[in-house]
Amino acid sequence: MPRVVKGAARRQAKNRILKQAKGFRGSRGRTWRLAKEAVVRAQVYATRDRRQKKREFRGLWIIRLSAACAQRGIRYSQFVYGLKRAQIALNRKILSEMAIHDPEGFDAVVETVRKALPA
Repeated sequence: MPRVVKGAARRQAKNRILKQAKGFRGSRGRTWRLAKEAVVRAQVYATRDRRQKKREFRGLWIIRLSAACAQRGIRYSQFVYGLKRAQIALNRKILSEMAIHDPEGFDAVVETVRKALPA
């Protein structure tokens, strides 16, 4: 029975991995064994961080909104509760952008929220 070596297929597979490892520091970008491990690890991080990025941005928006609300004399929790009561369907991303780039509009939203809050 003839001995089978992968030949072109193996070379293509290695080149594919080494191309993905391009730019990695030291041997991790050049050596086959280390490059293979580094690429697998990098793919795991990429998969995890696609989820984490969404969480981190939501946290950033909440921090921005909290600071903007504090400047206007209302707590973030009260602000969110008032948004629900006033039936304002703006998400945190839009509200944080509004607080930065359109302070007058954000002030109007805060006033609407204040009116919707119970006395």
